[in-house]
Amino acid sequence: MIIEYLKCPLHKYTFSVKPIRSWVENNSKGKVLNLFAGKTKLNLDEYRVDADKTMIADSYIDAYDFVKNCQTKFDTIILDPPYAYRKSMEMYNGHKASKFNEIKDLLKNILIKDGRVITFGYHSVSMGKNRGYYQDKVLLISHGGAIHDTIATIEILK
Repeated sequence: MIIEYLKCPLHKYTFSVKPIRSWVENNSKGKVLNLFAGKTKLNLDEYRVDADKTMIADSYIDAYDFVKNCQTKFDTIILDPPYAYRKSMEMYNGHKASKFNEIKDLLKNILIKDGRVITFGYHSVSMGKNRGYYQDKVLLISHGGAIHDTIATIEILK
């Protein structure tokens, strides 16, 4: 497993921060699903999903509903959801965001074998061995001061 480190500011839209955006673009392969797309378009073959119609998306739908009904296979899936209940309520105007664990359970159905999931949050394991993934890379993003670090993981489907 590779461990990397970045020091950069925290922003409401993770990929608007250039070093983070570059890291994601450099670590993504093939056809990419950006499941909580937000406002920043990545320089990738990216299909964008967001429940918020003010964001830039190809589909405006709840992430769980999209994954449950998707018939397309992806090489890379990016998960950058609100990291906590409070953030979920802020980002989605008082509505709790998708059923994140249920989404993770279904991702293997739309990811190619040896495909990768890039997840952002407060934890270093997202998909896990029980779902058939192994950790390839961890990125620790220090925002400085009293702000929580962000942890990005790349996990590969066996």
